[in-house]
Amino acid sequence: MRSRQYGPDLTPPWKKTAPVPEVPAETDLVVEEVTTGFCGAVIRCEKTAQGPVVTLEDRFGKQRVFPMEPRGFLLEGRVVTLVRPSSAPAPRPARTASGSVAVPGARARVARAGRIYVEGRHDAELVERVWGDDLRIEGVVVEYLEGIDDLPSIVADFAPAPDARLGVLVDHLVPGSKESRIAAQVTDASVLVVGHPYIDVWEAVKPSAVGIRAWPRVPHGQDWKTGVCRALGWPENTGAAWQTILGSVRSYKDLEPALLGRVEELIDFVTASGEA
Repeated sequence: MRSRQYGPDLTPPWKKTAPVPEVPAETDLVVEEVTTGFCGAVIRCEKTAQGPVVTLEDRFGKQRVFPMEPRGFLLEGRVVTLVRPSSAPAPRPARTASGSVAVPGARARVARAGRIYVEGRHDAELVERVWGDDLRIEGVVVEYLEGIDDLPSIVADFAPAPDARLGVLVDHLVPGSKESRIAAQVTDASVLVVGHPYIDVWEAVKPSAVGIRAWPRVPHGQDWKTGVCRALGWPENTGAAWQTILGSVRSYKDLEPALLGRVEELIDFVTASGEA
């Protein structure tokens, strides 16, 4: 006998579950897996013998593979079922680590007369890691100095000109600092001196990229890098510490805006044509 109130399936309305939306697992879609709480962006979907699976990558670069089970994910707080996209998405332009559109097969340009100077080896390695592809295409060479105490004479030796511009990146360039007083002595229109506010370029790497909450404060008078290693419980080997930090940088997203803007400014300045 059928119930006139509930219909042929005999299920009371209050016991019926709302349908769960099916969402195509498009690349870069950010979801959370319900059982583990792992949150990440979709980087690929695959068909396996056990069924379709999706690979997620979190903001630290860690990847995990999950079965695409019904009601298995949260999207903006809502339970969803991920399904394979109906068709392959159009390929997106490949990007360099700096976020620029990659130019496949491009050869390095003959080096310009202009240069970018940075204070130390670590600065140069960080710039190379993020902007290396762009710099080779533009023909810009980055060289590192052992400090900027002699910056005016270094600039004079370079002999800048409108067709041979010089850009200089300075650490800890804040009002009232020794670095700001030295930078103020450089007035040549073919030279651009910019800087970031950090004591050392290590601090320009986002703490989250390195896996720490924040860069520690080091008491005045201590070697800053050694003090950082001590505070974080790292071996007091600043070279090894730097390799760990540098290895955590995958793209411009892992750097602080205060450094990003200054490097982009220097590249634009050195590659500009015409009079300064």
